[in-house]
Formats: sequence, structure tokens, C-alpha cells
Amino acid sequence: MQAIDILKKYWGYTSFKPKQEEIINSLVEKKDTLALLPTAGGKSLCFQIPSLMSEGICLVISPLISLMIDQTKFLKSKGINSIAISSQMNFNEIDTALTNCIYGNIKFLYISPEKLRNKQIIDKIDKMNVNLIAIDEAHCISEWGHDFRPDYRKINSAVQEIDSKLKIIALTATATPKVQNDIIKNLNLDNPKVFKSSFNRPNLFYE
Repeated sequence: MQAIDILKKYWGYTSFKPKQEEIINSLVEKKDTLALLPTAGGKSLCFQIPSLMSEGICLVISPLISLMIDQTKFLKSKGINSIAISSQMNFNEIDTALTNCIYGNIKFLYISPEKLRNKQIIDKIDKMNVNLIAIDEAHCISEWGHDFRPDYRKINSAVQEIDSKLKIIALTATATPKVQNDIIKNLNLDNPKVFKSSFNRPNLFYE
């Protein structure tokens, strides 16, 4: 299916928001990508649609458990199998969930950067047919960012263990040029395509 067909089938929209289609095409063309879109700019669609267009599972790295749970609930409501690994789960629950990702036709695995330090989890992910890695809130990688998370700077090491050839999309709604460069450098993105959508909100004004 084409991107627009998936958009209509699962989300019910007939057109994309600004930059979404260009970002999707970049990933379809197997390019590392950095996407700067405003809050509610539709960042999730940018990696969900290209992943749905190909075989395999998308590994989504996110800093917030609540965000991961909301995303998986939404995807499941659309009939798209998704799993979130969180600290609220015990070892057996995590092991079962990861095994399902290997054999159970799961399309999206949401996980925190802290969990990627676990060798057993990395070994399980290594057995999956990962088609894309999406890093949400990518500004957390940068020491210059306001939400710096040290474990974000270890993501690249985990990616190298899984498959150094995997394509990455880093997404954020907030990144200065300095932070953007830090994201690209730390993730070792290969000549990435960078997309920036306008942050202007015509319905907001100062008075």
C-alpha cells in the first residue's frame, strides 16, 4: 500500500500535514532523517506509516511511559499490534512481550532508552526483524537540551549491537541548531535529511 492509502485506512485522513509526506518518503528511500515538527504536528505518523509499508517491526525509543502507553493503546484501537515495555512490568512479562515481538506479528515496540542498557533485552531485539528505529523527543540526547537524559547518549551503542545498517528517524518539537548538530553527531546519522516545519501558530498571539 502507498502512504496515502495507509493514512486513509487507519487514520481516516485524505491528506498529510506539512512535511509529513516528505519525511515519510525520506524513510521509504532508506535515508537517516531528523524531523523537527511542532507539538501536534503529527510526528508519530512520520515513522508509523513507513513502518507499516514494509515487513518487520519498528523500534520506538521514547522517554515517557505514559506516552508509550497512550501510543500503543491508540495503535491497537486501529487494529495495529503494538507493545510497550515499561518499568511497571516484571521480568517474565517483559520476556513474554519481547518473544511476541519476534514471533507474534507485532508492528511497533515502544521502549525507554534505559531499557536498552539491558543485555537480555538487546539480545531479544537482535532476533527481531526491525525495519526502522524511531527516536522520539530526540532533544533529550543533547547536553545542551533542556530535557537532557544521559541514557539517550547510549542509544547509538545499542543500535550498533542490533544492526548498524538500520535507518533512524529522530523526532523532536524543540531543538536549537546546536542541539540539532548534537543529535546528528551522537546518533551517527549518515548524511541525514533534515526537515523543519513552521512553528508559527496563527491562532496564538500576544496582546
